[in-house]
Amino acid sequence: MANIIQPHNQTETYFPTHSFSLDFHSARLTEEQFEELCRHNRDLKFEMSAKGELIIVPPTSPESGWKNTKLTTKTDIWSENDNTGIVFDSSTMFTLPNGAKRSPDVSWMRLEKWEKVSPSERRKFSRVVPDFVIELLSPSDILTDTQAKMEEYIENGVSLGWLIDPAEQKVHVYRANGEVEILDNPETVSGEDVLKDFNLNVREIW
Repeated sequence: MANIIQPHNQTETYFPTHSFSLDFHSARLTEEQFEELCRHNRDLKFEMSAKGELIIVPPTSPESGWKNTKLTTKTDIWSENDNTGIVFDSSTMFTLPNGAKRSPDVSWMRLEKWEKVSPSERRKFSRVVPDFVIELLSPSDILTDTQAKMEEYIENGVSLGWLIDPAEQKVHVYRANGEVEILDNPETVSGEDVLKDFNLNVREIW
């Protein structure tokens, strides 16, 4: 059985500079153990792969944090006006149908889907899939790992995803039909038929 990681004291916490994983497939953490792990290590951010690998995600730099806040705010402003769904921030974790536990940098879900989630399930790492996700590539992220995560989102029911790479000034658009389109230094990127009339000016975060 895997041991729960706990910091030695409140001031001694290890922050990795790149995400890395621990293989738990032979002693997979239960739902309760994973939630306990997150509760006892609030200074760290965790995800879980479909294979049961525990992924430790490093904190973002101030620059990445600012860009991510801007993305969340702009998505939320559109959502408030559209009034058909709700926006979640980067701390929100979803349990995907394949068992993976993921926290997109920004996500949006249709209101009718959210309303079907019970109050008790909403207080957990809900087994519900957002309709739209954004991943912002930061200096600590590996592109191929993030691309695999985007593919996983689509395979598990996400309708539209944006992988935004500020360093290369590219946006990778993932669609439900499996199509991936890479936009090179676009001025805006469209929410298409998933987020109707949402057009994000990505050059504001380059």
